[in-house]
Amino acid sequence: MSLHLVVRRIALHLQYDCIDKINNVDRKSYEGPIDVKDGFPRNPKGRTGIIGRGRLRRWGPNHAADPIVTRWKRDEDEQIVKIDGRPVLQFVAVQRKTCGSWALPGGMVDPGDNKTATLIKEFGEEALNTLEASDEEKEMINNKLKTFFENGITIYKGYVDDPRNTDNSWMETKAKNFHDDTGTSVGAFELNAGDDAADCKWMDIDSSLNLYASHTDFLKRTSEIHNAYW
Repeated sequence: MSLHLVVRRIALHLQYDCIDKINNVDRKSYEGPIDVKDGFPRNPKGRTGIIGRGRLRRWGPNHAADPIVTRWKRDEDEQIVKIDGRPVLQFVAVQRKTCGSWALPGGMVDPGDNKTATLIKEFGEEALNTLEASDEEKEMINNKLKTFFENGITIYKGYVDDPRNTDNSWMETKAKNFHDDTGTSVGAFELNAGDDAADCKWMDIDSSLNLYASHTDFLKRTSEIHNAYW
């Protein structure tokens, strides 16, 4: 009997989420009830051509949190730059080491973490390199980030068109915009790429963006909310 058949027969007797409570994993999908067939969750958006879990950690929804940290672009006189009469937004972008694509500094939600904790951790590690900061520096940064990330605007919550998606595992995210209107809070931080980011910088938001997965769509929606240039 092939290994694949053995695994499939075992799966018939086990729920794909049977140990979630033990591991404190949030398995709820933003897309609603999950369709499970023969013990396997089914991608709510249909077939991808790839069965199994692929490169994702878990069967079914894999949750991520994507912070969209923005500020106004300013000139040398600290005046907001405008194009076609609309102010230009900038966002914190990171370049991923794995694929070289530019993206939002987000990441997977770890078991037991809430979305805000993930936002603070991922932004700190990827955009400010808190992994190499001293304990004193890390405490100072985390305190500022905690205050900054207390409030935000939900831009999107749901399924993500991600290249890692399979028929049985898929990405879902909650993308929230946190805007530094004066540029004196997080907007004044010196960016420093860390963790799995190869580079990090403030990038202008406009229609020429070509980012990882659905991140360009999130930024288009962000620019609309702020009535900014696109």
